[in-house]
Amino acid sequence: MTTSSRTESTPVERADHEREGSEHVDLLIIGAGLSGIGAAVTLGERFPEKSLAILEARESLGGTWDLFRYPGVRSDSDMLTLGYSFRPWREASALASGPDILEYVRDTARERGVDRLIRYGHRVVEAAFDSGTGRWTVTVERDGRTTTMTTGFLYVCAGYYRYDAGYTPEFLGAADFGGRLVHPQQWPDGLDVDGRHVVVIGSGATAVTLVPALAKLGAHVTMLQRTPTWIFSLPSMDRTAVKLRRRLPTPVVEPLLRWRNVMMQMASYQLSRRRPEVMKKQLLTAVTRKLPQDYDVDTHFLPPYNPWDQRLCAVPDGDLFRSIRDGKAEVVTDTIDRFTADGIRLTSGRTLPADIIVTATGLRLQLLGGMTLRVDGQTVDPSQRLTYQGAMLDGVPNLALAIGYTNASWTLKIDLVNRFLVRVLTRMQRRHADVVTPVAPDVPTEARTPLLDLNSGYINRSVDVLPRQGPKAPWRINQNYLLDLAMFRWGRITGRGLRFTRSSGTAGTATTRTPVNEKVVA
Repeated sequence: MTTSSRTESTPVERADHEREGSEHVDLLIIGAGLSGIGAAVTLGERFPEKSLAILEARESLGGTWDLFRYPGVRSDSDMLTLGYSFRPWREASALASGPDILEYVRDTARERGVDRLIRYGHRVVEAAFDSGTGRWTVTVERDGRTTTMTTGFLYVCAGYYRYDAGYTPEFLGAADFGGRLVHPQQWPDGLDVDGRHVVVIGSGATAVTLVPALAKLGAHVTMLQRTPTWIFSLPSMDRTAVKLRRRLPTPVVEPLLRWRNVMMQMASYQLSRRRPEVMKKQLLTAVTRKLPQDYDVDTHFLPPYNPWDQRLCAVPDGDLFRSIRDGKAEVVTDTIDRFTADGIRLTSGRTLPADIIVTATGLRLQLLGGMTLRVDGQTVDPSQRLTYQGAMLDGVPNLALAIGYTNASWTLKIDLVNRFLVRVLTRMQRRHADVVTPVAPDVPTEARTPLLDLNSGYINRSVDVLPRQGPKAPWRINQNYLLDLAMFRWGRITGRGLRFTRSSGTAGTATTRTPVNEKVVA
C-alpha cells in the first residue's frame, strides 16, 4: 500500500494512534477475506491520505479460504477472473486449491501492506449512523469486551453466509446414527476416512469436490442426491495461458487472458438463458462421454431445471467422473427415509452403509456479518430495502456492500464495486460532502424481486433476509459484466439516485444535513 506524500503520518500510523484515542478512521472495512483485502488495496492506494482499518471477526485473514478445510477444497471459478485485476493469478492452475488461494490472498495483503491494517478478533455487532455528524458508530466485541469506534464510511466485505454454522436439515433418526456426522464447514482435523464407508449428502459444488478427494484418501464414497446438478469438466491447467505467458509480455498477456475468460463465462451464461435446450444437450453429451457405457446418465446427471437456474459445478479434469469409472465412488439419486445406526435408509427401501456421513447440504445466509444496522436511531431491515447497483442500500448513508456475481467469478463484481466507490468518494471530496445516500424511487412490492436470481436451496431458504432489487437500473442487478463495467466505471454518479449532503458536524438528526446542489433522479 502506498503512503501519503505528506509528512504528517501514514494511514497505518494514524490508525494505530486512533486505537489509543478517539477510535476514528476515515474508511472502515468489515472482513479480511478475498473481498476485504482487495477493497483495502484499491481504496488505500487511491486515498493514501485517509486512515483505514479492517475488522476481522476471526483470528486470521482469508475468509472463506481460511474457514473451509475439507478435503479437496478449491475454487469453482477460474482463477484468471477470481484473482485480483491489480495482481493477476499467474500460476498454471485454472481451478486452484483452497490452500493456494489462501496463500495468494495472504501474499497480496503482505505485499501491499494492508495486513498491518487488520484487527483480528473484532466482531462487529452493531453499526449506527448519525446524520448530524456524518459518522458511523460501530460496536465491536473483542476479547470478551465491547468497544466502539467511529468511521466516515463503512464497507461491509463479509459476504452473505454465516461463518459459524452451515445448514443441516433435520434428519429423522439422526440421533440413532452410530458413526461420525460432519458438515464440511466444520471439518474436523485429522479425520481418517481410509477404508471407511462415507456418504456425502448433496450434489452442489462442495459435494462434487469432496467425493473424488475422499476417494483418493481411500474412502468408499457414495454421493447421495435428491436431484442432480449440472456439472461440467474443466482442465485443471490452462495450457493456453502457459504458452502465451512464454511469448508475450505480462502487461499484454494478463488482461488478454482475463478478458478471454470473462467472455467465455458470459457466452456460457447467455447460451443457457437464451437457448437452454442447446446448452443442456452440450452439457449432457460431455458428461456421457466421461462415464461408463450404459451408465444411467439421465437419472444421475440430468437436472429438472435449466442450466444457470442454479450455479453450474465445475470439476477439474473430470475427477468426479473418473472416480465413478474406477469404481471408487457411486452416485445415488433418491430421498432419505431416515438415518439408522449404521447408515441411511432411503425411500426406495435401499440402505446405504456409512461410517461417516457428510452433510454437504448448503450454507446459512446472513447479511452484514450479522450486525444490527441503525440510521438516526431507527433499525434498518435490509430485506425491506432496494440495492443501488447491488452495492449500496437505499436510505442508508455512507455504506457499501461487497456482493459478487452468482453467474461468474465473485471478484469480477467486487473489483467493479471498489472502483465505483473510488468515484463516489472522490465526488464527495470535490463537492465537500461527507454524506452520500442512495434514494430509491417508489417501487411497488410486486415489482421488487430477490437480490440473487438463482433457484438454489440455500438462497430459497433465506431469500427473505436479503435486500431486494427494483425493475430497472440502477436499482436492478445486471449479472452482466459488460453492462456493469459501463455502469460502474463510466456511468453517471449524480442524477441517478445518489444524494450528496453535508452534515452539521454535530450530533443531530437527518434534518441537519445540507444538500450539495445535487439533483436526485430515480
